[in-house]
Amino acid sequence: MIPARQILTPDDLVRFQESTACSEILAFLDTLNDSVIGIKTTDAIVDSEIIQKLLRLLDAVQQTNKDIKPIETNSRFGNAAFRDFYDKVEQTLPTWLAEFVPAEHIEEVARYAQESFGNRRRIDYGTGHELNFLSFLLCLDKLELIKREDYTALVVHVFFQYVHVMRGLQMSYWLEPAGSHGVWGLDDYQFLPFLFGAGQLRTHKHLRPKSIHNPEILDEFSKDYMYFESVRFVNSIKTGSIRWHSPMIDDISGAKSWEKVNLGLVKMFRAEVIGKLPIMQHFMFGSLISFSGGSMPGDVAHGADGDEHGCGDHSHVFALGQEFPDCCGIKVPSAIAAAQAGKDASVEPRNAYVRPIPFD
Repeated sequence: MIPARQILTPDDLVRFQESTACSEILAFLDTLNDSVIGIKTTDAIVDSEIIQKLLRLLDAVQQTNKDIKPIETNSRFGNAAFRDFYDKVEQTLPTWLAEFVPAEHIEEVARYAQESFGNRRRIDYGTGHELNFLSFLLCLDKLELIKREDYTALVVHVFFQYVHVMRGLQMSYWLEPAGSHGVWGLDDYQFLPFLFGAGQLRTHKHLRPKSIHNPEILDEFSKDYMYFESVRFVNSIKTGSIRWHSPMIDDISGAKSWEKVNLGLVKMFRAEVIGKLPIMQHFMFGSLISFSGGSMPGDVAHGADGDEHGCGDHSHVFALGQEFPDCCGIKVPSAIAAAQAGKDASVEPRNAYVRPIPFD
């Protein structure tokens, strides 16, 4: 079954949050999170055959990125060469997946994998695309291609490698942040590296959340813990103090323990990713991750509960008072592009920040 959009209205989103599909995604996330508690990125972890095949797939994607050069331009917005990259991956992905995915499921599984690399038309990337990669792994798990003993390597080797591949795409093609909260978010693009990274640190006896403010600790331990590596990366592309360019990361550093950070990020994922219509209205469902919304594709809700907005190739339905659909708003230039141009990517004052999830 080829995945299709099912969440079109606020009511659809509520039904999804109460569905088996939502429970399966969150349970899978919890299982992966538990699998890396106390684990270093540099620990000797055995890669099974399926892990090795997934790493080869990501290597192939990375090589495609290297083969397709960005177009020379002065624009700080998404580079059009990304569309050539996207088309090439879409063309070859079924062949790559045929190495380990049953033939009858290749088209369905490929859709989640393809969506995880960003949006072709908008040349952007965000947490919704990251969710698609998590869902791609969930599909493999439901097909019993992944075993429980693979979960640690699935996060530490496969998912972390996916993050590095995406950073390569962001650097090459200056992907625009999809629905970025700017300085009010964890990262312009990623969420789960912070969540899994905090899981890695939950049992550490000495390092504390406030350790992110020590440059020497970031340099020494970023290779061992994805949270530190993610903070180091954010620092490398944004200028000034982390208290100004990433106040949410700074705020979280005041938590008393990594367990509170980790569990707080799980709650935040539920609220800010799974619970947001502008993100979930793009998510697709098939036979492996199955959900049927109450609205048919193309339906539009009117009246007191909703409104409509079109952005060229699809319609959006969203509740009054909900933020404008992220994919249709004002284009946001890449902070990476700004950094490479030698400009400050931090533009908003801190006093507007309101912490959505308690971490203390």
